[in-house]
Amino acid sequence: MPDQQESPSDVDLVRLAQKGDMQAFEELVARHRDKVYARAYGIMRNEDEALDLSQDAWVKGWQRLGQFQGDSTFATWMTRIVINLCLDQLRKLKRKRAESLEAIEEESGGIERQMPVTTFNPTEGLENAELRVKINHALGLLSPEHRAVLTLHEFEQMEYKEIARKMKCSIGTVMSRLFYARRRMASLLAGLKRENLE
Repeated sequence: MPDQQESPSDVDLVRLAQKGDMQAFEELVARHRDKVYARAYGIMRNEDEALDLSQDAWVKGWQRLGQFQGDSTFATWMTRIVINLCLDQLRKLKRKRAESLEAIEEESGGIERQMPVTTFNPTEGLENAELRVKINHALGLLSPEHRAVLTLHEFEQMEYKEIARKMKCSIGTVMSRLFYARRRMASLLAGLKRENLE
């Protein structure tokens, strides 16, 4: 078993990096870059954008390292940074894009008043690689806004209020998007299941 000096903890590496030790920070990047990239890709669904945003997150992480207090793990802190960058990017893309028919339909229905009990839980049974592939495929078919809300709520365990604040929209809009995203995911996954049975 390797001793502490051979493999320093994240806490130790953060302390060293906060004192300007670039090698310690590079070790943190090596340990957590896959998770940070995966979270960016999960929201953006575009390899190039996810790579750019995860690299931006590491630059921001280095610049703000002095602000890291250790209230959460370093990996969680970095994940929050990349999520914020992705949400900013989605807002920029949304401003450039004309309103889609889906958005008009979604926003005009007042769906948030009829929230059903959810039947879809994307974190259940994720050990199953086949299910993970299906969920990834189905997530890729959602709009960026729906995918972001679902990712933040189901994978990051964020409350509606926190998601609304991060996405700069109302809680009603978050609930509406989450309702739509869950319903769409359930229908996409059911469709994939039927295809496998045939």
